[in-house]
Amino acid sequence: MSLYRRVARDYVSMFDPDTGQGLRIKRDAVTGKLLAEDPFMADFPELLDVGIMGHCKHGRSGLCNKAGIGCYQNGFTKDKPNMTLLDFARLAEECEGRTCQFALGGCGDPDEHENFKEILKISRKHRIIPNFTTSGLGMTREKAEICAEYCGAVAVSWYRSDYTLKAIECLTKCGVKTNIHYVLSKNTVAEALQRLQEQTFPAEVNAVIFLLHKPVGQGRREDVVRWNEKEKLWELLGYISENMEKLPWRIGFDSCTAPALLRDEFNFPSESIDTCEGARWGAYVSPDMKLIPCSFANDMSQWEVELKDSTIAEAWKSPIFEKFRAHLRNSCKGGSGCHTGKRDLCMGGCPLTPEIVLCGKD
Repeated sequence: MSLYRRVARDYVSMFDPDTGQGLRIKRDAVTGKLLAEDPFMADFPELLDVGIMGHCKHGRSGLCNKAGIGCYQNGFTKDKPNMTLLDFARLAEECEGRTCQFALGGCGDPDEHENFKEILKISRKHRIIPNFTTSGLGMTREKAEICAEYCGAVAVSWYRSDYTLKAIECLTKCGVKTNIHYVLSKNTVAEALQRLQEQTFPAEVNAVIFLLHKPVGQGRREDVVRWNEKEKLWELLGYISENMEKLPWRIGFDSCTAPALLRDEFNFPSESIDTCEGARWGAYVSPDMKLIPCSFANDMSQWEVELKDSTIAEAWKSPIFEKFRAHLRNSCKGGSGCHTGKRDLCMGGCPLTPEIVLCGKD
């Protein structure tokens, strides 16, 4: 595939489908001149988190809980239909030429979808790169070969089990760019630091991506890393910022971690950090075809826009999405303002779960 390039009224964006690297630049809407600052949002979602799974075949066994991870999609309780192939094809058709990537997900492992290969083929047909995250429990060589043909990357959730390692080995042997998704909670930060220091993550993975634990779905509030309990997390972030170039894997974080990464205690380059992309550059589509600013709002009906009644473009410009953006536009501007002096990079962090915003603000 050729380089994805989009020139809009007030921004320019580029995406390399071979490497996954992207670039966004603000543009003067009158003169067309490029400006040395980040644009606030896209005029259409460039990344869609597509919930193709309506239920989890492993949920009843408590797979996530056994791994020490609370399923944010409430996989233990949901038993809804998966997204139909017809609905998925409609999404891909609407998104062609405007969306760079589909992050396939939902309530269960996307590679367990009954039309898994067809979904990947449809994505590529419409020039959209499909990626997904899996527990790895159902990964097979046949599936891994399909991923090698169609996917940009596959992430395996760090579930601390034999099947985790087997899935990583299966995918990497088939030539799939494979990442680890590691959830950082109060109970897992110490392990993360130890594994980085001792380099005991599998050597063949492309990257280790750290995701903040959220109190959503089955995610417990008592497991959230809070500001007054951040010492171990700060030790981890400090170690990564000082040793990034020496580690055998690339290191990444979800955008929810941005308020912490922007603190002066660390040496992360600000140009590599972006805060919450919900309703700015990306959104979530539920299995029953509702557009939602963020997948962590999947059980919050006040954030849903019904796609049975509207297009993605119409939902993207809806009052519900504007309300979500209002937090990111306006937070931390009044009163004592921003503690770090980086409000335009942080934008107040998560509009849904303020307890995960680790910047030290009141």
